[in-house]
Amino acid sequence: MSLFGVFEIASSGMEAQRLRAQLLTENIANAETTRTPTGGPYHRKDAIFTASPAPSQFSSVFESTLNTMTGVAVREVMVDDSEPERRFLPGHPDADKEGYVAFPRMNPAEEMINLQSASRGYQANVAALSAAKDMILHSIDILK
Repeated sequence: MSLFGVFEIASSGMEAQRLRAQLLTENIANAETTRTPTGGPYHRKDAIFTASPAPSQFSSVFESTLNTMTGVAVREVMVDDSEPERRFLPGHPDADKEGYVAFPRMNPAEEMINLQSASRGYQANVAALSAAKDMILHSIDILK
């Protein structure tokens, strides 16, 4: 495995974690949103990751037999379609005729934990990039 391949793999992981963090912050910001442009409360979103083949510098023969390098890609953005949480708030502008308001079904504390996990995943990829960079620099120093 080439050290330069580590850059491609880690950068794909950073991009996937960045999108995940963006979705999680959107969820946190809309935890109390009862009305969206499409109607009804906000629905929680989450990124689904999948492995993606990383580009290789070898010929197609080697790629077919040695293709062990994989990156990360976001396969889809899943929208939670569960029933909204109903709260009795008869004075709320979005209350139905019974006085219940539909709120997004999500736990802001859980979203914060997931956001912290995405941040740590991003940091791990940055550390891998830094380690690969240091190895390349040390290799260049040895060759001098």
